[in-house]
Amino acid sequence: MTILTQHTSHSSRAPEPVGLYPHAKRVGDLLFLSGMGPRQVGSKVIPGVELAADGSILSYDFEVQCHSVFQNLRYVLEDVGSSWEKLVDVTVFLTNMKQDFPTYNRIYAEYFREVLPTRTTVEVSSLPTPIAIEIKAIATI
Repeated sequence: MTILTQHTSHSSRAPEPVGLYPHAKRVGDLLFLSGMGPRQVGSKVIPGVELAADGSILSYDFEVQCHSVFQNLRYVLEDVGSSWEKLVDVTVFLTNMKQDFPTYNRIYAEYFREVLPTRTTVEVSSLPTPIAIEIKAIATI
């Protein structure tokens, strides 16, 4: 019987998790990345999002959020010993599929032109913070 060791990891360049979980967990040669949004490290500011005083979303630039999410994904991959080229599966959560999917699909193609992980895109009614996109992934080490 093979016992797989598990190792949790955090990236110093990706935003801090909004709960009690690591950025990634390695099991064998697989790396499971927790869902992450477009926030930037050390800040509660969300790129491309304008909030009202009560915390509700006044407006958002979905394209800016997409680029920020993909950058955060790259930071975690690199900081925990993997790379963009080793992505094998990507799950993306959108809060407005009808409005945002065409932009997401276009930007996704820019980042994943050479790397073709399996992909699932799901619409959700909301995410834990006032964001329009969150990404979760699996990679190899």
